[in-house]
Amino acid sequence: MAQRMNKSNNKNENKTDYKNNNKFVRNEIAKKNTRENRREDRREVDPPIREDVVVGRNAVIEALKADTTIEQILIASGNMEGSINKIIAMAKDKKVVIKEVDRKKLDSISETGAHQGVIAIVTPFRYSEVADILKYAEEKGEKPFIVILDELEDPHNLGSIVRTAELSGVHGIIIPKRRNVGVTPTVYKSAAGAIEHMKIAKVTNINTVIDELKEAGVWVYGAEIDGDSYSYETDFSGACALIIGSEGRGMSKLTKDKCDKLVKIPMVGKINSLNASVAGGIMMYEILKSRLLK
Repeated sequence: MAQRMNKSNNKNENKTDYKNNNKFVRNEIAKKNTRENRREDRREVDPPIREDVVVGRNAVIEALKADTTIEQILIASGNMEGSINKIIAMAKDKKVVIKEVDRKKLDSISETGAHQGVIAIVTPFRYSEVADILKYAEEKGEKPFIVILDELEDPHNLGSIVRTAELSGVHGIIIPKRRNVGVTPTVYKSAAGAIEHMKIAKVTNINTVIDELKEAGVWVYGAEIDGDSYSYETDFSGACALIIGSEGRGMSKLTKDKCDKLVKIPMVGKINSLNASVAGGIMMYEILKSRLLK
């Protein structure tokens, strides 16, 4: 009898321990969730990147030369040397409002702080349509030369690509609306004024646009490390679009599959990759060379 009672007591104790353990686990989970929620609440949310500012002296000068709508120009107090005087003269000639402000204000507006003492507040960059790019090529009597960027995230790379594209005769650049950097102050600065002379279209679906370009007679090339042929062997003299992939992942599989031809850059070093803007620059000049030699 006593033995059965001991067994019964042990079972009851086990049930009690099990309930207590379950309660302890639930409490610990609740505490952990509360801590994570608090951390999430404290975490700073990145502010949206502004597309209504032009940063740096050269970029502001180019904005003044172009048809960009400039609302006002902010200049650091006491900073009236060199090209700042040129900016002031151009702004007065175009009747653009000039304001002297504390340098700290410019620091707070600029992404990098490298504003060189001047920032222009502008109407946000006006994106073009793909049709505008094709029409521009037609008006110039040239076969379309388009650059398509597949999820490029570094604004410095985009700025460099825009700069090279403008110099090599590209009629326009196409970027996706999602997972791709837009025309930000850093892009303006990196492009050294080329933004004002380049049509950029922001589209919802890159792959749909590729299909539309093919229907318009544009041959689509993808810059790919494992391409079918080398860039110097390829004839780019016809209507063409060059796709440049993201910095780390390259082109997405679907986009790669849509290319008419994958082209690689010859490399003999120990590493097997190039910065996106460098690779894009090499490819753009190969296309320009094909057109000049035709």
